[in-house]
Amino acid sequence: MTSGPDLDIVSHGVEQTRRLGAHLGRLLQQGDIILLEGDFGSGKTTFTQGVAKGMGIDSRYVNSPTFTLINEYEGGNVPLHHIDLYRLEGKEQLATLGLEEYFGGDGVTVVEWPSGAAPWLPESRLMINFSYINDTKRTLRFYALGERYAKLMDDLKQSAYGLQV
Repeated sequence: MTSGPDLDIVSHGVEQTRRLGAHLGRLLQQGDIILLEGDFGSGKTTFTQGVAKGMGIDSRYVNSPTFTLINEYEGGNVPLHHIDLYRLEGKEQLATLGLEEYFGGDGVTVVEWPSGAAPWLPESRLMINFSYINDTKRTLRFYALGERYAKLMDDLKQSAYGLQV
């Protein structure tokens, strides 16, 4: 990511972060890959709850898969695969997880802490970086890699903010 973000948003609270995730979730399609980077408590799982809701999945049950590594949710048009790579150490552990089965698979894949899995990540993807401003505010920076995700960003700007691109 050498250029600036395709979208730079300040969220003023948990509900705004969820709403933004829901806007994105309504636009996602089978095979889409969303990567979430940011410190603990910066809003990654909250955003994923919104994504699930936007996909038509009961978001009350969406939680961080830190200890289970992968949570799979049904109920929407396509499944949501929520993966947390924080606890994995080394390429050996990552290699046994079978990430390539999820990328481009039957659902939408959201990955928290993806940086350690760089060799397995597809070139085309949406990366979102979360950072703290204060106790309630967060910055979300969206980086679209590939034609599909550039269009997704245009659609998100239109649906969430009414911006013509």
